[in-house]
Amino acid sequence: QVQLVESGGGLVQAGGSLRLSCGPSGSIFSILAMGWYRQAPGKQRELVASITRGGNTNYADAVKGRFTISRDNAKNTVYLQMNSLKPEDTGVYYCHADLRTVGSTRWNDYWGQGTQVTVSS
Repeated sequence: QVQLVESGGGLVQAGGSLRLSCGPSGSIFSILAMGWYRQAPGKQRELVASITRGGNTNYADAVKGRFTISRDNAKNTVYLQMNSLKPEDTGVYYCHADLRTVGSTRWNDYWGQGTQVTVSS
């Protein structure tokens, strides 16, 4: 059973930085797109940033210039460097991957369990 395992959330003051990491446990054949989503209390889950296997990136307007997504294909790991954090960045951050497991012919969406990011003012 493949799971996405996240780490790096926590409590930080406004203007601070955090780095999130996410990688799969289990046997992976290949991963296409990876990304980070977030969900604030009372709001819908929204895309923060995504990255293709080739390194093309996409960011939500609210985080452009402050957040950087990257990945290490050899480690099947995606990172989110978050700088100049604001209170409105507070929420649960979820890792997403479009991946294929060993022995499967299908690509499926996988989600992490979520990691809390809290930015105090």
